[in-house]
Amino acid sequence: MGAVLFVGISENDTSTIVQKMAEKVVNLRIFSNAAGKFAHSLLDIGGQLLIVSQFTLYADLSKGRRPSFSKAAHPSKAETLFLEFIQATKNLGVARVETGIFGANMQVTLCNDGPVTIWLDTDSLY
Repeated sequence: MGAVLFVGISENDTSTIVQKMAEKVVNLRIFSNAAGKFAHSLLDIGGQLLIVSQFTLYADLSKGRRPSFSKAAHPSKAETLFLEFIQATKNLGVARVETGIFGANMQVTLCNDGPVTIWLDTDSLY
């Protein structure tokens, strides 16, 4: 059991933000207890992570018909912070963390256990 994370790095993200996001993710109580209530974190259940780099999360569709990705970090910065995020989750105690290849075209298949998809943005840290 675990979670699939699609991670986008913005032009404004920093190492400090990456660390805070990792701490938030591994401690979110998003896994159900026997009563069906969100009560357990990824660390509580010994869960695994699949972390996928996804710059397209920063698509701006406010103008025209073609998405702009100008708010996404430059690939060199994004890769550095993405790797820091992966390492931070490991350092915080996630037993198994898997990733794809940064910047590669990938096919990701997942099984969503229940109708739960959560959007976590750096704005929610402050």
